[in-house]
Amino acid sequence: MHVAVAIVAYRNPEDVVRCLRALAGSAHTDFEVVICENGGPPAYEALKAVLRDPLPGGQPVHAVLASGNLGYAGGVNLCIRESAGADAWWVLNPDTEPSPNALARMAARLAAGDCDAVGNTLQFPSGKVQSHGGRWRAALARAVSIGYGAPLQPAPDPTGVEAAQNYLNGASMLVSRRFVETAGLMQEDYFLYCEEVEWCLRARAKGLRLGFAPDAVVLHEQGTSTGNAPSLKARSRVSVHLGERNRLLLTRDRYPALLAVAAAAALVLLVLRFGRGRAWRQLGWALQGWAAGMAGQRGAPPWA
Repeated sequence: MHVAVAIVAYRNPEDVVRCLRALAGSAHTDFEVVICENGGPPAYEALKAVLRDPLPGGQPVHAVLASGNLGYAGGVNLCIRESAGADAWWVLNPDTEPSPNALARMAARLAAGDCDAVGNTLQFPSGKVQSHGGRWRAALARAVSIGYGAPLQPAPDPTGVEAAQNYLNGASMLVSRRFVETAGLMQEDYFLYCEEVEWCLRARAKGLRLGFAPDAVVLHEQGTSTGNAPSLKARSRVSVHLGERNRLLLTRDRYPALLAVAAAAALVLLVLRFGRGRAWRQLGWALQGWAAGMAGQRGAPPWA
């Protein structure tokens, strides 16, 4: 199985180098790497200056300069188009470090033939689990990360995860050619956040299935280029605004009959969440994002 690793960068060459260093140790060696730099020509030149092409195992590394900041989905889609001959695509955040067997385990699960995309365990630097997969709660317009905060071991029952999840975490997801050809590409007007959830929900609506590789572990720093920090008070305007806005855009696109209920629930939850954390500036940004979602605004915010 020839895999194209799709990485979307934004002025963070150090993250990309660490990710590539981890990929160089992969037990699955039949892959190429395509990197979309969203940060403009100076960032593209800085990225090229630190890339090693090919990797020590001979895998090619190809960097592409985006025409502008395409957002996460636009960057992923560009990477897929640039590697059209691949059998599968591993959408991988630049701020990740996959374990040596991660791709091999995910590719083996995909090759079993009873699923069309595969997720894995994402691990925080603390050693705790970020997610094994995700469950979108449509009536609340909220995502639930399966296994969040649990110890890394023992590994979860894959059957249980696959039964519970309805989306894969976009920081690391392996999608087949059938998945892309049937579901289409990621929805670019979200710009950032929730696009992988919408992608998976759309794919499931078309009869595609999501798998899970329990022994594939990927370390995830989380939010190094977007400002989506673990601390509420440290979160950036773009991460807070788009996180709240896109919950409602996803509801509009996939569950329109639930928009009124989900919008009310999302409003209450965001006030409680940021209010309890005394993150007052972030609360203001969240309310602006909620209002933008209610207005159906899409794409990059004008101030971003």
